[in-house]
Amino acid sequence: MWVSVALETDAAHADALSDALMAAGAISVSVEDALAGTDLEMPQFGEPDGMNSGPGTPLWSESRVVALFDPAADLLGRVAAATVAAGIDELPGIEMEDVAEQDWVRLTQSQFDPIRINPRLWIVPTWHAAPDPDAINLILDPGLAFGTGSHPTTFLCLQWLSETLRGGETVLDYGCGSGILGIAAAKLGAASVLGVDLDDNALSAARDNAANNGVTLDLRHSRERLEQRFDIVVANILTNPLCVLAPLLAGRLAPGGRLALSGVLAAQAEQVIATYAPLIALRVGAEHEGWVRLEGQTGSPRC
Repeated sequence: MWVSVALETDAAHADALSDALMAAGAISVSVEDALAGTDLEMPQFGEPDGMNSGPGTPLWSESRVVALFDPAADLLGRVAAATVAAGIDELPGIEMEDVAEQDWVRLTQSQFDPIRINPRLWIVPTWHAAPDPDAINLILDPGLAFGTGSHPTTFLCLQWLSETLRGGETVLDYGCGSGILGIAAAKLGAASVLGVDLDDNALSAARDNAANNGVTLDLRHSRERLEQRFDIVVANILTNPLCVLAPLLAGRLAPGGRLALSGVLAAQAEQVIATYAPLIALRVGAEHEGWVRLEGQTGSPRC
């Protein structure tokens, strides 16, 4: 049995209160929007309609801090002391609720089922049997790095790779995250795949995921110089970094090379197209749940 403790505070105290609750013995602490589900809900971290959020953006002006504790006789006093330590002058209302013991691993796994990209391609967590053993199955579990295939932008890129690759291509996956796109490219017949990311944890996850799928990816940090050209370049990031990276990504295309960009909301497509226009003509190739995939190709097609 556990005890869930919930308190409401403002953005200025949410982080300090979280730290104080952990110091008071909390097993975990999360911060939520206290107005979630209402007209005043505030999107964060690049969610649709919240794309101006970013580093330095404060958390929700009305935050709900939820901590999980072992049951204890002095729990209320420890929570009250934590609010004082966080600089909160007036004790907020405290909601306490018993939480039954559960098999958390099994509960988490139950939220991730195999994902069908198309009849040719599936994503399958390690604890599931492949629904179609004859398809190309990407074995991938939720982890530290972005990219399990469930997000619309990843889905759009996987569809494109499945439809585009014929075998023997050189592929660049820029912002590779978990390595899911590079692994898919390798399994779809690419001759070589380079994955680039700025996060060492992502590169480590991509390396492990590639090994679990029996493929080889060349992986490197984005700080390393990138000079070679590729038949296929794919980048699933977000609009602003895609615009900043336009000269690099377009410049890595071989003659006849094909480019796919995702992480772009439908309302932002024209911005990205305009940014790339001096370098390569892009068009909207597909849209899924408000996100688009932009596609382009250089001249002199590969024979």
